[in-house]
Order: sequence, then structure tokens, then C-alpha cells
Amino acid sequence: MCAKAYRTHITNAPRMAMPLFSQHTRPPRGASPHSAAPRPAMPGRAAATRRAPAPQPAPGATASALLKRYRPIETRATGGFGSVEVCLDARLQRRVAIKRIPLAAPFEIASNDARADALAEARTASLLQHPNIVTVIDFTYDSAYAYLVMEYVDGMSLEEFLATVDGNSLTYDECACIADALAQALSYAHENGVLHLDIKPANVLIDRSGHVKLADFGMATLTSAAGFGGARGGTIGYMPPEQLRGDAVDERSDVFALAAVLYESLCATAPFRAGTPADSLKRIDKGVIVPSSLLPDIPENSEEALLCALSPEPLERMASIADFSDWLLPHLGDAREGRKSLARMIEKLTADDEGDSGETEATGQRRVWELDPAEGYLGSRTPRARALATSAIGGVGTAICCALILITLGLDIQASVLAAIAIGAAGGIAPQIGSALVATGFLMMIMSTTNLIAVLPAAAVLCAIFVGWWYTWGRTLGAASAALVCIMALGAAMGDPLVLAGPVAAFAGYFLPAVPAAISCSLGVALSRWLDLAIENGGALESAAAFASLADAPFLAGLALIAATAAATSAALSRHARNMRDSRGGGMFGVACALAGIMVVLLLCLANPMEIASVDTASIAKILGAGALSSIIIGMCVYLLGYRKDIPEGDRS
Repeated sequence: MCAKAYRTHITNAPRMAMPLFSQHTRPPRGASPHSAAPRPAMPGRAAATRRAPAPQPAPGATASALLKRYRPIETRATGGFGSVEVCLDARLQRRVAIKRIPLAAPFEIASNDARADALAEARTASLLQHPNIVTVIDFTYDSAYAYLVMEYVDGMSLEEFLATVDGNSLTYDECACIADALAQALSYAHENGVLHLDIKPANVLIDRSGHVKLADFGMATLTSAAGFGGARGGTIGYMPPEQLRGDAVDERSDVFALAAVLYESLCATAPFRAGTPADSLKRIDKGVIVPSSLLPDIPENSEEALLCALSPEPLERMASIADFSDWLLPHLGDAREGRKSLARMIEKLTADDEGDSGETEATGQRRVWELDPAEGYLGSRTPRARALATSAIGGVGTAICCALILITLGLDIQASVLAAIAIGAAGGIAPQIGSALVATGFLMMIMSTTNLIAVLPAAAVLCAIFVGWWYTWGRTLGAASAALVCIMALGAAMGDPLVLAGPVAAFAGYFLPAVPAAISCSLGVALSRWLDLAIENGGALESAAAFASLADAPFLAGLALIAATAAATSAALSRHARNMRDSRGGGMFGVACALAGIMVVLLLCLANPMEIASVDTASIAKILGAGALSSIIIGMCVYLLGYRKDIPEGDRS
């Protein structure tokens, strides 16, 4: 009778709009809804059974290998069948979830052939790529455990959500959103010959944007083969009768489980939950409470779809997930509004959790954030910590350079400061723009105050070198622009471009690869020398004097050493990051700090040659202070912003 009602509904009901996230066509409708389709064959399964089993690594060997890349942060779930750890991927700097699955239950001996088949099926299922399916990053195993490395979904499971919200149920719009997403995920899986067989609220994940994903494809088969319960490893309360009895299963088994999850989501009760498979079978045979008796305003078509999908007999259910969704969804609710509602609720619930964590942190029981050494103290709190640090350096450097140029041009001091602050704000938002504004202002100053013939060679060299640098690194790497304008500002303000160039080189070596760090610092020192010379002459810069200022031997030695300082610091910190990722210790961090300090001291000694007898205390303090400051900057950067050292996108070195 249910099948007959279903055929009548399909004939008269309007066609459903394409799902929001659909990227794949649905299965053909030509087959009869009552055809008992056999279980789709798993790709690669036959080959797995014919091939002799490959030698398996010793227990724990795979875990040791994984831990070199994935560092555990917290345990999310533990139980008889495996555990879930949230880990940090040290290579790609992102969170992942790793599920560790035992390959044999306690006091159980699993068949090697059954286990090999189950592993092959789980690996095949893990290859599914769909927006509504949790992405599997890696799948491996040893003789004791299988390890599933999955994307980390920042949000809640449907089970957690239902347990938290008022009434323990969803609105019609929210249920439509979840049903739509799960229908698309399961339709895609069925098209590719994969059944889920363990659909339950705990495997439905909702992120902070309201996006819904289905997890644990292929795990039901592995559960059964490992000896954890029977009936192909599903969950009592959501499995259909044929799965509970161990009979053949097909797409209609997933239809039943999906309907059970949606019924619970709407009616706030799991109709078939029981302690044993036999008790669950009795509840299924008895039937569910009609949804309209609990929800008087539930759409009639949606109620009929749920009751038909929950039929004890597979032949009375819809033949596919697509047929079920086409019957259920048209009048249930607005999936788009449901997603917005889920996003708001998840954001509120997780924010409440963080607020509670903050209260417990005050009592010393729990932290609201996790210190990740790769991201540092500030980087663990906000992903924009590095960008903000670069912007601050670039903004201040741009403001100082512009103030000096405007004052030199004769503008009122107060007006110069206000204009410099405004330009510095632009340089802080985008350091690349700041460096371009400083170079343009400097060029305009010398061109307007110097005889054209006298300044033209220097101006041409300035334009050529700066444009080449800016196109190659300055426009793509904010830290390169920030380092250049910072060196120009400090050098021009203090009258000596090398005094504080070393600490800035340490900053550049932390943020940049070796080549752009070296070239940006050396170019900054050269431009600082020219800017200081122009300021001394009221803005004028003749080419002969400009080139002569760079031809000084001690200055050239200092220029080369500042480039070497930036490059060596960058290389040492890169090696430190690799060692930390590979768990080889942090010895290179001390090398990087010491190297920066020593080279800066050597830099100032070479740039300011003096007789030992004439060295005064102030000069010694200045040299040692600059060296110590360079080492301190490296230490502060690593502590506050982490040891992570990657090649920024767009680097052309």
C-alpha cells in the first residue's frame, strides 16, 4: 500500500529544484522502485581477494609514522570501536581528525580474508569526493589498527546539536537542509557503488557555516569484519531489519537509516533505539508513532515519505535516496533558510561553549585556546597575527618616511605629521602600497629640488632598481615592503642606515625566504643612504654625490653583511622549522638567535672601523645593543608568531 501511495505521489507532485550543492547527476529513474537490486560490487574487491596479503607493519608502526606529521591536540571520542583524535598537520598547518580503528575486537579472531576485504572496501569508500561527504586525506593500517585521516569539521555533530537545542529537535527548514545535503551525499555514494550502512546523528557533521557533511563511509563493513558486533557494523536504532538479521542489503537500507535520523530530528525521539537487535526488530515491526500526532503541522507528503521509508519490508520502501528526497523535500521547508538557521545556532552554541571555557579558565581548570608552537602565542589565538605584525611594521615605517619627506619639502610640521599618519595607515593596510608611496614621494622630492641634468642619472637608477624589486617581491610579499621602508625610516631618522638595519634584517629573515630578505634589506640600506643625503641638502640629490655615497668601502662591506645576515637568519629558521616538523629538536633556534646577534655586531664593527684604544663606552653599548636586539627579535617572533616557515605564495626567488 505504501508503494502504491508513493507512485501516486510521484505522478502528481511538482519536481523538486536541484539541491543547493549538487555537482553530480542523480541515478536514472528507469528501474522499477520494487526491483531488488543486489549489493553493488566494490571496485577493486575481487583483486584484493585474489592477491596474496601483503606483509603488514608491526602494531604501532604506522602510528609512529603518522605522529611525525600529525601532532595530537585533543581526544574527541573514544569507545570500543576506535577513537578520534583532533591533530595538527605540521606540514600543511591545518587541523585534521584521525580515527584509529582496531582490526580485531578483544577476545575475537578476525579472518584475514574478511579483514583484507573490509580494508579494501573501506579504502575504496574513503576515496569519495563530494561537498557533503567528509574528505579523507589518508588511509593506512598496520597489523593492529587502521588509521583514517579526515578533514576537521569545525562545528558539531547532529547528535550534539539535538542534545543541546531546546526541544531536542529541528525546525522544518533545518531538517530540509540536513535531508537535502545527506540525500546528495548518499546518492553520489550509491552511484559509485558504495553503501554507508551506519547513518546516525553522530555521523552527521554541521560546520559553523551550516554546511552539512556525512562521515564514516565504509566503516560499517570494517566494524563487522573486525568483530565489533554483527549485522555489518551498523548502529542499533537506525539499522533496517535486513541489516539487523544479516540479510542482503542495498540502497534501501540507507533509505531506512536516513529516514530514522530525520524522524528523530523532527520528533525528538529515536523510534527504534533498543538495547539489542532483537528488541529493535520488535520496535520496527510495531511501527512508529505517526509524526502528525507529535507535529500537527507537518506537511502530509513529508509524513507519508517518512512512513514509507521506515517500512519493515525493503520492497515497500523507495528504491533510491533520490526518490525518497523527491517525495520528502518539496513541502518540508526551505533548505537555504535552514542552513542560515543552523549556522546561527552552531555559532551561538559554540560561542557559549567558549564562554563557559573562559569561566573555567579563570578557575585554572581549562584553557579556551591551545598553544600551537608552530603558530606561537599570538598565532594560536588569531590566524592574522603575522599579517598584523607585518602591517604594523610597514605602517610605522611608511609614516616616518613620509613625514621626513614632507617636512623636508617645507610643509608645516603639524600638517606633515597628519598627512604622514594618513599615508602610514594606507601602508599598514597594504605594506606593498606603502613602499610604492615612499619611493614615489622620494623621487618627487629629489626631482623637484634638484637640477634635472644633475639628478637624472640617479633618478633613473632609483626607478629601475625599485621597480624591478617591487615587481618581483615588493608587490607580493608584504614583509619585503615592510622591511624596506622600515630600514629607510630608521636610517634617515638616525642619520646612519646601518645602526638599526641589523634588527630589521632579523625581522626580514624571520618572515621571508633568504633571497628576497637579503635583497630587500640591502636595497633598503642603499635607499636610506640616499634619503638621508637628500634630507641634509634640503631635498636635493645630485647624481655624483649619490653614487659617491655608495662607493665608500666600509659602507659596501656593511651592505654585503646586512644581506648576509638576513639570508643566514632566514636559512637557519627554515632549518629550525623542518627540524620541528620532523621532531628533531629545536637546537637550530638557538643557532638562529646567536647568528643574528653575532652578525649584527660584526656588521657594525666593519661599517664603523676604529682603533681599539679610541673605542668609547657609548659605541660599544650601541654595537652590543643592536646585536642583542636582533637576537631578541628572533626569539620574540618565534614565541609570539611560531616557528612555521613556509614560502609565501608568489615568491619568485
